[in-house]
Amino acid sequence: MTSTAPRQTEQTEESTATASAALHTGTSDIRALLTRNLRQSGIYVAFVAIVALFALLTGGVSLSPVNITNIVLQYSYILVLAIGMVIVIIAGHIDLSVGSVVALTGAISAVLVIQQGLPWWAGALAALGVGLVVGAWHGFWVAYVGIPAFIVTLAGMLLFRGLTLRVLDNISLSPFPAEYQQVASGFLNGLIGGQGYDAFTLLIGAIAVAGYAVSGFRTRLARITYQQPVESFPLFVARVALVGAVVMYFAWQLAHARGLPVVLIILAVLVMAYGVVTRRTVFGRQVYAIGGNLSAAMLSGVKVRSVNFWIFVNMGFLSAVAGIIYSSRSNGAQPAAGNMFELDAIAAAFIGGAAVTGGVGTVVGAMVGGLIMAVMSNGMQLMGVDQSIQSVVKGFVLLLAVAFDIYNKRRAGAAR
Repeated sequence: MTSTAPRQTEQTEESTATASAALHTGTSDIRALLTRNLRQSGIYVAFVAIVALFALLTGGVSLSPVNITNIVLQYSYILVLAIGMVIVIIAGHIDLSVGSVVALTGAISAVLVIQQGLPWWAGALAALGVGLVVGAWHGFWVAYVGIPAFIVTLAGMLLFRGLTLRVLDNISLSPFPAEYQQVASGFLNGLIGGQGYDAFTLLIGAIAVAGYAVSGFRTRLARITYQQPVESFPLFVARVALVGAVVMYFAWQLAHARGLPVVLIILAVLVMAYGVVTRRTVFGRQVYAIGGNLSAAMLSGVKVRSVNFWIFVNMGFLSAVAGIIYSSRSNGAQPAAGNMFELDAIAAAFIGGAAVTGGVGTVVGAMVGGLIMAVMSNGMQLMGVDQSIQSVVKGFVLLLAVAFDIYNKRRAGAAR
C-alpha cells in the first residue's frame, strides 16, 4: 500500500505535466496560426470595422444600394491600377507614371472616337496599344538599361503628361458615344427577371460565394496534404460563411439599385485572372522571388530582366484599361485626368499588405486596401468633410500601414 501510493502520485504528476505540455503546445499552435498572417487577416477586420464606422456616422446612407453602386463606379479605375501596382511593388519597384498614362490613353481614345469619328472599340483598342507601348518603354529602361524604376517612371510621369497636353491641345474633348459610356456606366439587369430586384445579380453573387468556398476548401486540402498548419474546420466554415454573407449583402444591395455594373464584371475578371497569375504560374513565382531575394533569384536561373520588362508592360496595359474606364466614366478626356491616381494605387497596395521591400503582397489584399480608401473617401464626402482633412486622413492611414509592415519585420527578426 505504502509503495503503491508514491508510484500513483508520480504517474499522476507525469500525466498532469504531459497534459499541461500538450495544452501549452496546442495553445502555441493556435496562437501561431492566428498570428502567422496577421497583416493579411487584420486588413479584412479593419475593412469591416471601417465600413461599420461610416455606416454609423452616416446613418446607414453609406450602405444604401445607390451609394454602394456609386462606390463601385467611382473607384473601379483605382482598383484596376492597384492590381498592376501590387505586382510592381512585389517585385521591389514602384511606378509613378500611371496617372499620366491614364490621361494619355484616355486622350488617344477621345481623339480617335470623338474627333475622328472612329468606332468606340477602335478607340479602346488604340488606348490599349498605347498602354502596352508605354509599358515596354518603361520596361526597357528599367530591365535592360538598369535605371531604377523610381527615376524611369518619374520621368514618364512628366513625359506622358506633356504628351497628353499635346494630344488634346490643352482642351477637353467630350462627349463619347453611348456605347463607349457603357464600359463604366452600363448595367446588366433584367436578364432572368426578379420582382423589385435583379435576380441575375444575386445569381452572380451566389456563384462567386460558391467559387470562393470551393477554392478555399481545395487550398485547405492541399495544405493538409503537405502537412502545413490549417485553421480548424469550424473556423474555416465560419470564415466562408462570413465572406459569403458580406458578398450576398453586397449583391442584394446592387440588385435593388440598377443591377450588376459592367465595370464590376471587368474588375472581377481581372482580379481572378491576376490572382491565378500571381499564385499559380511560373511568372508569378518569379515575381515574388525577385522581390524577396534578387541574388537568390538570379542564382536560381530566373530571367530577371525579362520578368521586370513584362511587369512594366503589364502595368502599362492595366493603366490603359483604367484610362478607358475613367474616360468612359467622365464621358470625355481632360488634360488633368488621372492626377494623383498613382498615389491612390500605391496606397491601396501598401494598405492591402504589400511590403515596402518587396516580395510580399496579394491581388486580393490590394483590392481590400483600395476598397478601404474608397469607403473612407466616400464616407467623408457624405459627411461633408473638407478635402484637406480627407487628404490628411488618407496620408495618416498609409503611414500607419507602412509602419505596421516595418514593425512586423523587426519583430520577426527579433524572434529569430
